[in-house]
Amino acid sequence: MTRGMQPGRQTTLREPAAVTGIGVHSGSPVTLTLHPAEADTGIAFLRCGIDGGADRELAADFRAVTATEFATVLGDDSGPAVSTTEHILAALCGLGIDNAVVAVDGPEVPIMDGSAAPFVAAIDQAGIATVAAPRRYIQVLKAVRVSRDDSYGELRPYRRGLRIETEIDFDHPLIGRQSLAIEVEPDAFRRELARARTFGFLSDVAKLWSAGYALGASLENTVVVAERRVLNAEGLRYADEFVRHKAIDAIGDLALAGARLLGAYRSVRGGHKLNHAVVTALMADPSAWAYVETPETVRRVRGHADLATGFAAPAYGPNVS
Repeated sequence: MTRGMQPGRQTTLREPAAVTGIGVHSGSPVTLTLHPAEADTGIAFLRCGIDGGADRELAADFRAVTATEFATVLGDDSGPAVSTTEHILAALCGLGIDNAVVAVDGPEVPIMDGSAAPFVAAIDQAGIATVAAPRRYIQVLKAVRVSRDDSYGELRPYRRGLRIETEIDFDHPLIGRQSLAIEVEPDAFRRELARARTFGFLSDVAKLWSAGYALGASLENTVVVAERRVLNAEGLRYADEFVRHKAIDAIGDLALAGARLLGAYRSVRGGHKLNHAVVTALMADPSAWAYVETPETVRRVRGHADLATGFAAPAYGPNVS
């Protein structure tokens, strides 16, 4: 367990911490600042630095997702608020942070080195504090599955915590089929996942640029795969770095359920759209989940009727990174 945390209690940051970088899609400079938050705040994004406009606060919630094409974008009726939220959300979830305000002074969370590790370092700098409120979970009560073509995602009951089972299959000799199963807890997240970077294919660069994506991508923040080799001088950080990064994306996207999940998530040839579709399908079925406190007590603390249902699971297809 991370120092400063107590079993069954919510956590936040001890003090603010900031990182500065560029947006992988916008190419624009941006600063992200993590702030402590009170109990039951959850994770909220604060979009600041808007020309001629007031700061906008937006809860990290699956209902606020406006796009999932190459990243997870959150917004509201006024438009998009912040893009590429998945890596910071994964770091907060992976290290056990329940409450924080993520202030971003641009349209996109900085990509940093393409992994969650710089955000882990920022959380370490801030420190973790326990607050006097019980931790709340969303317990998966029955399996929920979304599938299309040869891709599918499924959440099923698993009372020990959050388990991620990810499988990818790319028609490329350097990737091929890779799979990973891992329990999401701080030590494992730091050691096995945090340093895995986003990736893309050299053959797709021109197409992405012409569509206005990946304008800030470089060998400093993306694993670039050519026909026969990885172009980054560093090489790979893990032999199966590709599937490990997919697991990071899944953890970040699942964090948008609004509380920690007690369940096992299996993703096969998926991406952001699939992850969001499964969370949406889970929360749309009142019989599939319940709010509980600590896994040991498994005591329900809030009824399904407190959350509106009737969400439609969006269409999706496999993502590249």
